[in-house]
Amino acid sequence: MTKNGNSLDQRTFNKLSRLYMIALSAIALSVIISQVLVRNHLETQKSDSTVINVAGRQRMLSQKLTKEIVSLLVSSDEKNRILLKNKITETLHLWELSHYSLQNGNDSLGLPKQNSDKIKNKFIAINPVFDTIQKASKSIINKLENSNVSNDELTSEIKKVTSNEGAFLLIMDEIVNQYDLEAEEKVVWLRKLEVTLMGLTLLILFGELLFIFWPAAKSVKATLSDLLFAEKKAKKMAFDADELSLSKEKSIKELRALSHAMDETLLFARISPSGSLIHIGNKFSRLFRLSKIKKEVFFWHVLSTNENEQLLIEDLINKYKKTGWQGEVKATIKGDVGIWLEMSIVPYRPTEDKSELLIIASEITDRKAAQIEIERLVKKNFEEKMSQQKIISSKIIENQEKEQNRIAKDVHDGIGQMLTGLKYNLESINMNDIDKTTIKIEHLKELTTNIIKGVRTATFNLTPPELSDHGIVPAITKLTQELGRLTGKEIMFYNKTGFNDRLDSLVEINIYRITQEAINNAIKYADSSHILVSLSHSKNILSIVIDDDGQGFEPSKVKKVKNGDGGMGMTFMKERIKYIDGRLFLNSELGKGTRVTLNIPI
Repeated sequence: MTKNGNSLDQRTFNKLSRLYMIALSAIALSVIISQVLVRNHLETQKSDSTVINVAGRQRMLSQKLTKEIVSLLVSSDEKNRILLKNKITETLHLWELSHYSLQNGNDSLGLPKQNSDKIKNKFIAINPVFDTIQKASKSIINKLENSNVSNDELTSEIKKVTSNEGAFLLIMDEIVNQYDLEAEEKVVWLRKLEVTLMGLTLLILFGELLFIFWPAAKSVKATLSDLLFAEKKAKKMAFDADELSLSKEKSIKELRALSHAMDETLLFARISPSGSLIHIGNKFSRLFRLSKIKKEVFFWHVLSTNENEQLLIEDLINKYKKTGWQGEVKATIKGDVGIWLEMSIVPYRPTEDKSELLIIASEITDRKAAQIEIERLVKKNFEEKMSQQKIISSKIIENQEKEQNRIAKDVHDGIGQMLTGLKYNLESINMNDIDKTTIKIEHLKELTTNIIKGVRTATFNLTPPELSDHGIVPAITKLTQELGRLTGKEIMFYNKTGFNDRLDSLVEINIYRITQEAINNAIKYADSSHILVSLSHSKNILSIVIDDDGQGFEPSKVKKVKNGDGGMGMTFMKERIKYIDGRLFLNSELGKGTRVTLNIPI
């Protein structure tokens, strides 16, 4: 124990948690800053290609205008002259629009008003030439408005156009080259920015290694040294009866504090391999209305007052006390009230020569009642089943969603129990045997990783925030990404028609659960390496297809399965699709993979 009352491993864990949070926050901050800087720079480059294109087109328009004006000298036919006048007017308008837009910006052309000083100076140089050509062109158009204009009357204006065209093209070339040079400079700057950001990120990582991870490793080493010192001190205190009694009292207080935390958050109990009760949590006691527990009480007598149920629980404990077990158990509390528990039996060795069984349970009475209600309704006639189908499905879905949210809370609150299990294993380490101690520490590291991974996986399988916040498409996108990351399989999502509308919340929940079940089936049972989820929609139908390249199966056999692995999963998929008035199609062939198709009205 430390001075502030926290255990040594708890203090170390808190310290490591803070250090790792600082490290991860620094990395996340550097990534966010990098993205913001790169995106801001890319935003300024969006219009570069448009600007260069329009500037280059100015050269073509000036040549086109000159060619059309010169063509007047060789065209004496009035009809041809009218056509040339219209072409000159159209070309002149586009030429003027592009010229002014390059200098002042134009939203419709996608041109910003962001010219550099060099380009502004070049426009200042080209504007007198542009004005001369513009005035001459307009004068030609005005004269052509009057009929019977001779070539001699147009010669002076045409000469102004042709004599200034070369100067205009020369300066316009310089402007285009300057635009291209500035665009290239932006690209070079972006490359330098990326290199700088990469160097900054590496520097942050090096700093974290130097100031966070390395000190954390030293802290762990110091903690182990403290544990070794505590062990030596305990051996010395063993010769003194009074000191041993004080040490025992401290340990009892610490265990009581830990037990109190678990008792208030979990349906938790500890029993001997023979089934006698060692400890039962407060939450368990309140559920079964227990006041005081007599010594040598068997656990099955606590769980139920029904003799048949007691025998079943006794058989389960005796059969699985070495291997562990998880499943559903029927129990009867005082007042002859029946409840259902989802219970786990976990073998546990607090010391080398002592073994116990941990009982961790959660109440699922509502969910089980819904399942029993389904079985009862199946026996009724067809018309009654059809009239009650949506009520049954709704009850199943609501209870499952409530249960999953409750399980998420239990998983979250149960982290303390998991860490307590680690503590018990740490306290059982014999530091005199270095080899076994090293092996056990490696095992504890692996156990910790598996616990974290299990908690993350269980939490992810609950309702994701993307579903309620953004809708079905972001939720399925996140689902495929996370399952691919967690399982190592290639899971892709393809939104063929760009669907991103929001649907009714219950419809979205059911679509998500059916898709999740189909992907999990492909992962667990199909032995597939690639899974493709594709989405498309029409005016009235939303279609989702889940394809895998797994081993496949015979759908006719699955339809006959009423319970067990796969059977209930398919049943709940069908119940959910019926509830939202959709249709589900299953196509599979041995050795050729499986396709699950969902069609939902929208």
